[in-house]
Amino acid sequence: MAGITDPRPPLPEWILECYDLLCSHADQLDNGKAVVQVIEHDNATDVLLSDSELALEQRDVEYALTRLLERGYFYEVEDELRVTSPEE
Repeated sequence: MAGITDPRPPLPEWILECYDLLCSHADQLDNGKAVVQVIEHDNATDVLLSDSELALEQRDVEYALTRLLERGYFYEVEDELRVTSPEE
């Protein structure tokens, strides 16, 4: 995630709302070392498209997911989006 010293502008609020929504729909995966929140890419797309408050179109969803991946909010393993552990 973008840290305090990150020179890039913060993500728009609507993209952060997408992140919060996806985290609330993510499953817990215990990989033996740590518990990780996981949501399948297709499921993430469906969740964002079906949310009436966000009212996103397909291109908006693709843009939001790309920005969240680029900023490190998620990392992708095969067809799963995994929530990056917050830095402590």
